[in-house]
Amino acid sequence: MAELSTLARPYAKAAFEYASDKGDLESWLSQLQLAAALAAEPRVEGLLNDPALTAAEQADRFLGLLGDNASGPVQNYLRVLAANRRLRLLPQVCRQFAELKAEKERVVEVQVVSAFDLPEDVRDRIAAALGKRLEREVVVSSETDPALLGGVLIRAGDTVIDGSVRGRLNKLAEALTH
Repeated sequence: MAELSTLARPYAKAAFEYASDKGDLESWLSQLQLAAALAAEPRVEGLLNDPALTAAEQADRFLGLLGDNASGPVQNYLRVLAANRRLRLLPQVCRQFAELKAEKERVVEVQVVSAFDLPEDVRDRIAAALGKRLEREVVVSSETDPALLGGVLIRAGDTVIDGSVRGRLNKLAEALTH
């Protein structure tokens, strides 16, 4: 996985710089998300890995599948990816593009997992507290996992805050066995 991320990085940066210069980050992200979802489809993966097709044929077929959902500049970008046999990197390119966009806009997506549905005001308080700590705008998504027993598990990028009862019990068990 790290190798694919490394290969995708210059393509993601190039797309980000172009879209940023044009003030078109949101549109590019949307189009890249669609192209990445398409590239991740098993039947399309077969097309992207078919050595019998030339790069131009791959690009034409892929763009044909996208239809009118890609602007001229995005189509040109996808043709460059195809010419370098990198269309299969689209999921990684899209992820890195989204990270660059979030970094520029100082936004972080936070996932909150709890044992039960969190009320809106609790999610808002978590977002405010994390926004203050991380010095960014926080976008919260939440899900439930009854296995947590209680408390919350918060993931913000590489940061994980485990305030769950299950996590505390695991720490206690580890402390007692050492």
